[in-house]
Amino acid sequence: MTPIMLELLWRSLWETVLMTSASGIISLLAGLPLGLLLLATARGGIAEHLWINRVLGAIINGFRSVPFIILLVALIPITRLIVGTSLGTWAAIVPLAIAATPYYARIAEVSLREVDRGLVDAVRAMGGNRWTIIREVLVPEALPGIVAGFTVTLVTLIGASAMAGAIGAGGLGDLAIRYGYQRFETSVMIAVVAVLIVLVCGMQWLGDLLVRRLDHR
Repeated sequence: MTPIMLELLWRSLWETVLMTSASGIISLLAGLPLGLLLLATARGGIAEHLWINRVLGAIINGFRSVPFIILLVALIPITRLIVGTSLGTWAAIVPLAIAATPYYARIAEVSLREVDRGLVDAVRAMGGNRWTIIREVLVPEALPGIVAGFTVTLVTLIGASAMAGAIGAGGLGDLAIRYGYQRFETSVMIAVVAVLIVLVCGMQWLGDLLVRRLDHR
């Protein structure tokens, strides 16, 4: 690869990391509360409210059922409203975050459901309120699963960010399409694939390492 291609590769890598990390943080900050709300309002939950649970579940399932490439195009007006453009790295963060949030909310809900019900009942018996149960029992006990789910979400976002390159979002996907595919530069395509593999494996390794340190069972 030429020095110019190497420079483009490094810039594209940075754009991919930026898209993945920014949208990942947003999905964590929004998805975890949604997962807690789904669990709390479910039948037998600490704040049972089946109507809210069903409506919220339907909305989340609706977003999860839409393929990302369709969601990417459908959200162009919202993206323009938020960042002023539908092209570029920052524009891609909007649909990435919106797609990842319901995905992570369901993963967080599953992890939270695995918390021993006896611990929740014990805190209730001692007079603990809902916030105490969430803060002292649900989140700490489910933390390994929450982190593992967030790792899976980040890996999924890496693939989605590459797909976003098809509509000019930048990043490794854009580089692979514009140079590797359209200009038939096989070396660029191979380099992008290799970098994506290393990025995904590194992300998964770090996530697994953190989960092992958090899991004291």
